[in-house]
Amino acid sequence: MQIADQPDRKRFEALVDGQLAGWAEYQLTDELMVFTHTEVATAYEGQGVGGALARAALDEVRARGLRALVVCPFITGWIGRHREYADLLYGARPSSVTD
Repeated sequence: MQIADQPDRKRFEALVDGQLAGWAEYQLTDELMVFTHTEVATAYEGQGVGGALARAALDEVRARGLRALVVCPFITGWIGRHREYADLLYGARPSSVTD
């Protein structure tokens, strides 16, 4: 699976064997990446596509030094199960974890 940011489409896309398997749509500001919708093609449901999209997108938020404002129910739920990304949420206190 390959995940890539497609800024012209304002979404991260997941490709499996060259086929579009899913995407996570966003809007970008100077401070925030706002996640609005995640979609996984029926043929790829249950194969980890949504989770891979969420992880890649949130890793990009971290790399850019932004915050995430999440209105997408899928990514909200994913962060609830992967609390190591909770510090990226808009309004969250900065992490006290050091490398």
